[in-house]
Amino acid sequence: MGYRIGFDVGGTFTDFVLQAPSGELATAKRLTTYPDPSEACLAGLDALIAASGVPWAEVAQAVHGTTLGSNTVIERKATGVGLLTTRGFRDVLVIGREKRYQVYDLQIEKPAPLVPRRLIGEVTERILSDGSVRTPLDEADARRAIRALAARGVTTLAVCLLHAYLNPAHERRLAAIAADEAPHVTVTLSHEVSPTFREYERTSTTVVNAYVMTAIREYLRGLAAAMTARGYRGRLFVMQSSGGIATAEAMQRYPVRMIESGPAAGALMAAVYGELTGHRDLIAFDMGGTTAKLALIEQGRPHTTTAFELHRVNNAPGSGLPMNIQAIDLVEIGAGGGSIARAALGVIAVGPESASSVPGPVCYGRGGTEPTVTDANLVLGYLNPDYFAGGSMTLDAAAAARAIGDTLARPLGLSLQDAAWGIHAIVNTNMELATRVVSIERGRDPRDLTFVAFGGSGPVHGCRLAQALGIPRAILPASAGVTAAIGLLAAEVRFDVARTYVRRLDVVDAGQLDAMYAEMAAQALEVVRESAVAGAVTVLRAADARYVGQGYELTVPVPSGALDAAALRKVRAAFDEVYAARYGYANPHEPVEIVTWKLSAIGGSPRIALAKAAGAAGGSGLKGRRRAWFPEARGFADTPVYDRYALAAGARLEGPAIVEERESTTVLPPGAVATVDDYANLIVEVRPP
Repeated sequence: MGYRIGFDVGGTFTDFVLQAPSGELATAKRLTTYPDPSEACLAGLDALIAASGVPWAEVAQAVHGTTLGSNTVIERKATGVGLLTTRGFRDVLVIGREKRYQVYDLQIEKPAPLVPRRLIGEVTERILSDGSVRTPLDEADARRAIRALAARGVTTLAVCLLHAYLNPAHERRLAAIAADEAPHVTVTLSHEVSPTFREYERTSTTVVNAYVMTAIREYLRGLAAAMTARGYRGRLFVMQSSGGIATAEAMQRYPVRMIESGPAAGALMAAVYGELTGHRDLIAFDMGGTTAKLALIEQGRPHTTTAFELHRVNNAPGSGLPMNIQAIDLVEIGAGGGSIARAALGVIAVGPESASSVPGPVCYGRGGTEPTVTDANLVLGYLNPDYFAGGSMTLDAAAAARAIGDTLARPLGLSLQDAAWGIHAIVNTNMELATRVVSIERGRDPRDLTFVAFGGSGPVHGCRLAQALGIPRAILPASAGVTAAIGLLAAEVRFDVARTYVRRLDVVDAGQLDAMYAEMAAQALEVVRESAVAGAVTVLRAADARYVGQGYELTVPVPSGALDAAALRKVRAAFDEVYAARYGYANPHEPVEIVTWKLSAIGGSPRIALAKAAGAAGGSGLKGRRRAWFPEARGFADTPVYDRYALAAGARLEGPAIVEERESTTVLPPGAVATVDDYANLIVEVRPP
């Protein structure tokens, strides 16, 4: 395959990577532009391609990761979005699950629905839970409802009718009526977006799809057109929340699937580094300029979920906007290099607010006035003011010191260094709590795992975080600051389909099930094959199963081929095994039912060929020394600074030490010992504090 590019938009920086046919990588970073992130994308791509001497016409594939969808939802930017539902179900989004995510906190507020009540219409119709029609669709009533919503300014309409996942006839008819009555309105149907049961989650998923559709469609079309005008002849691919990629055209139809597009790529690449180094059970830690993302990886595969929630409050289940999409199970918190530090109730508080790229940390000199984590790391001596982002930016250390002194040190009676260390330590504590969510709360002892730290700020904090959690080993990848962008090129073309069909395993109609799986395979293969995938497409099947009467399910594999009695026995055996692994026991005599049947079509993607360590054998890589703050030294210590690119495989570094590269900086605390592997990764043995 020819040249491939990956570019990932973050809250502060946009990251770029260009892979040559030989596997060599060229990387770059650029500040994200607001309100249109495509400006930074195109400028960065132009610069990287020009620097590499590669014509746009020789680029065979471009893969994009973006948080535009989640930002649109979190910031409530969309307008003109309406909902049409079965009469009597107008308030599904308000009622939700009727659960308080913090039982004893009387001040909590549930997230407001994305669609205001005045833009929610009702139609007379009713389909029962077996798919039969109790009340036919009243078409005159439907026309009145659609005209009324259009008159109120609705330009994107989500349609979610009761039990449409079993019988979509009424939803399809509503789409035809809407095309008649309001042809300018874009329609999203729940049975196409989320053909699964649980009315609240299905409605929420459909509404989110409609909510981001206009912004995503305009953004992707504009980006693809601009790349084509530059000479790019391939297709634009987009990372999905599931960790697979699909064409931009498919994502314009199903934009909810890319709601967490960017962060998923980092978790995928962490798994690749785990395979390279022989560690398959990992915690992936991605700390950028705005947020920190964490994911658990077991046996080389990131944990996934079909009950994704966006914008949780303090990571509390039930506090966010639910979506029934296949997604890598990430915990995301407002802890990044741009996280703002303030004095609150006599102590230091950090985040979740971020200075982002506009105005950015004080040291950027772009108008920021509030101190951030990056400002603290600069004052502590961890960052090189003349080599930030490879020297493309010069940091103002004096301005950072003034901001920390005025905002925190003097008001709290602290020295400048203690205040800066307090910011660094507090953000580490915030991330430590989030790390416990993805490890201990998922039944894994972090001391049995390996920590993979990446992102622009990840290697600065990674060893301290691993140390606090008792994790004995950390992997700090080469080009850590653009790991997620590299991960875009390691992703497979993938499309996931799920349908609810509740049946006990011992009475399931195998013929009906085979027919349903054939329809699901046709839908998934259509999307994958439009990506012009070379070679065979793999189809994997799974199911959400539970004991009869339970309210929650576990996902188990479903064998390929006809679902005869022998195949269903394998499903039952798999459920008993998974259930026992999760809860410690299983009852082989208790009847099991399947709730949702799933299918994934996966097309292969070229593997990333990572470059080997290029440093000269025997060279120390030492580029200088500077004073850096370490509490173990009770202050500033004269610390060696190494050039990451001059380190040869097998080189051994002892903390305290700092390792610099273009996209990030690594801080090795006292007691940490790092070894450079064949791929220039730092394998760090972390000692407890």
